[in-house]
Amino acid sequence: MSSETMKAIRIHEFGGPDVLRYEDAPKPELKPGEVLVRVHAIGINPPDWYLRDGYRALPPEWRPQVPFPIILGTDVSGVVEAVADDVREFSVGDEVYSMVRFFSVAESRAYAEYVSVPVSELALKPAGIDHVHAAGAPMSLLTAWQFMIELGHDEPNPLQSSRHEPVPLKGKTVLVNGAAGGVGHFAVQLAKLKGSHVIAVASGKHESLLRELGADEFIDYTRTPPEETARDIDLVVDAVGGSTTGRFLRVLKRGGALFPVYPLGFADVTEAGKRGVTVSATQVRSSGAQLAEVGRLLNDGTIRVVIDSAYPLADARKAHERAARGHIQGKIVLTVDV
Repeated sequence: MSSETMKAIRIHEFGGPDVLRYEDAPKPELKPGEVLVRVHAIGINPPDWYLRDGYRALPPEWRPQVPFPIILGTDVSGVVEAVADDVREFSVGDEVYSMVRFFSVAESRAYAEYVSVPVSELALKPAGIDHVHAAGAPMSLLTAWQFMIELGHDEPNPLQSSRHEPVPLKGKTVLVNGAAGGVGHFAVQLAKLKGSHVIAVASGKHESLLRELGADEFIDYTRTPPEETARDIDLVVDAVGGSTTGRFLRVLKRGGALFPVYPLGFADVTEAGKRGVTVSATQVRSSGAQLAEVGRLLNDGTIRVVIDSAYPLADARKAHERAARGHIQGKIVLTVDV
């Protein structure tokens, strides 16, 4: 490791937000095929707090064994500080963004002033948005894209034996549950962009935003359970997922599809088969090429990144406490003084 140091957020044990420490850490050294990025902003995502608490939601045999101390985080926007000798695609001074080394537990190391990034996972930052908004995009937007538009990788899926296949969206009715959150607010926009009739499910305070983002209909789940009112849906993107996702089987047409972003806990396989519904999920993977593609949509405002709140890197604990309170509108982001 480098003898130079930087500031980073590290954990030395699993636990709640109080285990996050702002401290000196070794500055990363470049390997072939990598770029060193001076970080301006960092996007916060659920895998950050899953890792922080030791993946307690997973069965014990699935929990990764990781060496402490760990720097959390995957999503960055910043400026290229240095490039490895073999790198031709990027130059010092380029503004870039990335979801770094995902899915590779504890290898991303984004909550820091500097991060090394393989060039295959890097793209130029959309010029039309700032670093804060760019940092909010990678994991959430790539998740929505790889669930709904194009898989973009050939990695085996640990959660199901079959390859996840997006479905054609034009002219379809798509319901997005958890529509105001990170993945959800992008799913609404992508479904609309591809010609769907979009029903957004969230709490009432998010209605005006979601209609601005393209929702044709809105269901306030605090007043009406969506599974009791929605019918004849072609696709449900459940950005909440988990054990309650099976309730959406009854709203789908025969031949429809349910895509739970968090599929663990889904137990209604037989019921799905009876109803002729495909249930499928995927694990988002890093892709510089896809970030370049969605970057054009971000650059011209076709897709918007909504920012819930921003905190200095040193206040990562407060950002995680904000995440734990839930009802997030868009993305929580950390900022780095430069």
